[in-house]
Amino acid sequence: MRIFIAFEGSFEPFDVSADETVEAVKLMIKDYFHIPLSEDEQGRRYLELMYAGAALKDSWSLTDVGISFCSTLKCFVKEEAKPTLYVFNAVTQETMPIMERISLLGKKVSDLRTLIALRCGFPVSVFCLRTPERLEMYDCNTLKDYQTDYGMTLRLDVWDGWKEFLMACLLGQTLEAQRYLSNEGPVLKYQKKVALYIAAFYGYIELTEWALKQGVRPNEAVGMHPYRAWCHEALHADVYKCPIHAAAETGQLLILKTFVNCSVLCLECKNAAGQTPLTIAFKHKHKDCVLYLLSKLWSTVSFLKISVPMRIYIKIKQWILRAQSHKLNKSQYCGARVWGAKVGDTVMVDGFTKPKMTSKSWHKAGNKDLQGTVGKLPPLGEQTANRKPVNPLAISQQGTREQTLKFPPQADANTFSELQKQQQNRKRITTTARKKEKLIKNSYLPQVPLPPVSRVGYSHPSFYYATPSADFLLRSSFASFSEHSGRTPRENAIYCLAVASAFKEKRWLQQLGIARVLAKKSILNLTTQGGLTTGENPPIVL
Repeated sequence: MRIFIAFEGSFEPFDVSADETVEAVKLMIKDYFHIPLSEDEQGRRYLELMYAGAALKDSWSLTDVGISFCSTLKCFVKEEAKPTLYVFNAVTQETMPIMERISLLGKKVSDLRTLIALRCGFPVSVFCLRTPERLEMYDCNTLKDYQTDYGMTLRLDVWDGWKEFLMACLLGQTLEAQRYLSNEGPVLKYQKKVALYIAAFYGYIELTEWALKQGVRPNEAVGMHPYRAWCHEALHADVYKCPIHAAAETGQLLILKTFVNCSVLCLECKNAAGQTPLTIAFKHKHKDCVLYLLSKLWSTVSFLKISVPMRIYIKIKQWILRAQSHKLNKSQYCGARVWGAKVGDTVMVDGFTKPKMTSKSWHKAGNKDLQGTVGKLPPLGEQTANRKPVNPLAISQQGTREQTLKFPPQADANTFSELQKQQQNRKRITTTARKKEKLIKNSYLPQVPLPPVSRVGYSHPSFYYATPSADFLLRSSFASFSEHSGRTPRENAIYCLAVASAFKEKRWLQQLGIARVLAKKSILNLTTQGGLTTGENPPIVL
């Protein structure tokens, strides 16, 4: 069978057999065009064949996907870079790849934390990084000091008792975030700043409005946790980032408008690098945010007899606020400026105190129940003394209910434990089946195209099994297929339809034919290769 390969402007014929695999065709193309392929720790360079708009897998044969005589296949050389590092997020239970250059391994831990904060939306003061051996990584050290190698998986841990709060903020659930607020005053104030920062990063309007009503200012830095307020000289530079900077980085235009309407000082709010929100939005190429901030900066503020440019108005307001804060500090502390922790506060010293950033849940961290104090029943004497008169109608209804209820006879302990085990097994089977069905529906069904609705009025013929023995054989073959392939026949059909739907240049009936061939091939592979025999490992389900 002759097919044609289109590669980089050339159009060459190849004579192959009908049952040739895609992998064998790729080897022929590699030898014919002398294409250098490679695979190492940093990435790989490989060939990809396209037919009818779909990428062909190496295990497929040409006839499985409808490739016939004189068909044309497109060939591409692709390069795939592997992540330098992986970071496991203890809050979301997800592993995110860090696609940076290998020179990142020679930088400090603070640089890596900056990249992670831009990816996950957490302020840098909320989390820490740990090695696979659970050793905490400090900002002043380099990654090589912790023997960080290429492709290693690091762990992101947060403050104990903060997992539920941070997860609620990531999802924009305001009421859920309020349930997990701290009872300590300084920590509560810090949590509200964190909530506004995450809301600005992801663009959650409701959470933003709630944090603003709580008195959090968008041009105020998130800062450090109160337990580490004493070490302000060794803090990460990004702890001075404000929620307005997070909104400018991610291009959240509605959040920017809300912050500017709340306080015009946000327009000139600078981070540790001296960048304003306009500079940050321009750096990340958010055109709408840049135009809005420019229009606000070049506007004027009108009073009764004078109009002041916005920049001059902001400088006047900053001068007034500095004077007010200086006067307040002088009256309260007699001119002495207070830094860091005070007597009686909880402090954390790196390497000396017990770590409090191990991602413990709310209850494991020693917090009380969400409902407050648990209701307790009064003593028996108190209960009888304060008993209220009872309605006789209710007593009669209760008596009839007690008569109708009959308890089963008392069983032995062994039978009771066996019943419990059976119930647990049934629950486990039903939950796994539901999860599996939900996964199949979510992953395959949106990809399966359906033909247009036919309006022809005819009835479909009914299908019957020939004999009861044929029915039994069919059921037994389905059971064995499900056991060894990991999918039921219905799930396998949905999977094959989803794979065949990638051939977008084919008609629906042709896609259906490809799906039928793939489904038949999957069953034949199990039978011909001995997959349905006992003692063989089942194939891996992709």
